[in-house]
Amino acid sequence: MKKEILIDVERLKYPKSGIANVCFALMKGLDKDFNAFSYTFYGPTVNMPPSTFGFQQVEWKIWQKIFPINLSKFALVHVTHQLSDYFHQVKNGQKKIVTLHDLNFLHDHSSPQKMQKSKRLVQKNIGNADAIVCISQFVKDDFIKNKHLFQLKENVKIEVIHNGLIFPETKKFTSEQKYEFIDKKYILSIGVLFSKKNQMVLLDLIQQTDRDLVLVSASSKSDYKDQFLAKVKELGLEKRVHIVENANQNEKFFLLQNCESYAHPSLAEGFGIPPVEAMYFGKPIFLSTFTSLPEIGGDVAFYFPDFSSNGLKETYQNGMSAFNQNKFEYETRLKQRALQFGHEKMAESYEKLYQEILA
Repeated sequence: MKKEILIDVERLKYPKSGIANVCFALMKGLDKDFNAFSYTFYGPTVNMPPSTFGFQQVEWKIWQKIFPINLSKFALVHVTHQLSDYFHQVKNGQKKIVTLHDLNFLHDHSSPQKMQKSKRLVQKNIGNADAIVCISQFVKDDFIKNKHLFQLKENVKIEVIHNGLIFPETKKFTSEQKYEFIDKKYILSIGVLFSKKNQMVLLDLIQQTDRDLVLVSASSKSDYKDQFLAKVKELGLEKRVHIVENANQNEKFFLLQNCESYAHPSLAEGFGIPPVEAMYFGKPIFLSTFTSLPEIGGDVAFYFPDFSSNGLKETYQNGMSAFNQNKFEYETRLKQRALQFGHEKMAESYEKLYQEILA
């Protein structure tokens, strides 16, 4: 009889978030004709992918924070992010795995109160874990450096399993939207307008070029967004900066397919899903040198050495020149690198870890 595993995909309640995409991809990767285990997924079932080979599902309810579901039949519980409000307690003999996406609260200048609140929640999740999965080597190094802040089980296993993506099978995307910029050369960037994403430096870049800038973002309010829009107006870039909010997957892939390049000058990333998506489309990617991004982009990305106006312009011009001189080779290498971060590889790695922990 197969052992039962519960996987927490509660973050599917935010279906456009990065963690939700990874949860969705993990479910698809584990949906195969033979599994070593019997899987049950906990989350909003309306956002779960249909199962070909039959998964069990448990519907997420907010009151389950106080009255948790019965875990008695499960040999292992996998909590898919370190700030979960669920499954802090497990039964004797039950195994637990937690996926750690980042420790950004230690580095993003959070208030002492917010830092302590985040630290307590992470502790509740990882304190009784038998294995902690870090989504990049950078996250693992950062965690080991700060491990003294947490109380952990004595022999806890710390692994790296990169996030995995479901890449589109469609070769050519179309859109019913009439984007005024679609026939122009534009730089694309995907992510919430937020200080750690550092999109404002891209305004200094396009000011020195004839490129447009297209940002795919969520419709949220923030001081950083206000500052960004104020700078757009100050530099007179209103007609060259375009914000596309709440784009679905098809729209996002359409914009990736038609962009000249992709830029991600982020100051803090645990992984970096959008650069991988851009690589799959064979687009030249321009990244910061911070946190996990060099690990993701490898030797096929171009890197901003700093964010000075001249540094941004020089990196972009040199990168585009190198890309265009060897376009087919670059496109091939970019797609090959993206495929290293596929959802089936991620699922295989998790299933192998489940087997090790339950051996």
